[in-house]
Amino acid sequence: MNTKSAITALAALAQESRLAVFRLLVATGPQGLAASKIAESLAVPASSLSFHLKELSHAELITAKQEGRFIIYSANFAAMQTLMDYLSENCCHGEPCGVSTKPTCNSAPCAQ
Repeated sequence: MNTKSAITALAALAQESRLAVFRLLVATGPQGLAASKIAESLAVPASSLSFHLKELSHAELITAKQEGRFIIYSANFAAMQTLMDYLSENCCHGEPCGVSTKPTCNSAPCAQ
């Protein structure tokens, strides 16, 4: 990941509704949710949600796929992991920081 991509992703997450959408999609897992379910779960108006989904998609933090008449949005776990790796790549001066108790995220939601 380059600096520009990291800034784009962080900027997309630096807004309360978008962060809530992203966290909901991470918790939901790879199956994702329709926009109507996201709006219902977070009490976000559809007009606002559309803008937030566009920003998260532009930052490549979520993906969208057509299923029948619905568009299903899912967290892009690979992009999330890449961002986390980018943010921590210089941790502890490149030395291992100890044993992590949190799993890495590939294509499934992280276990708590």
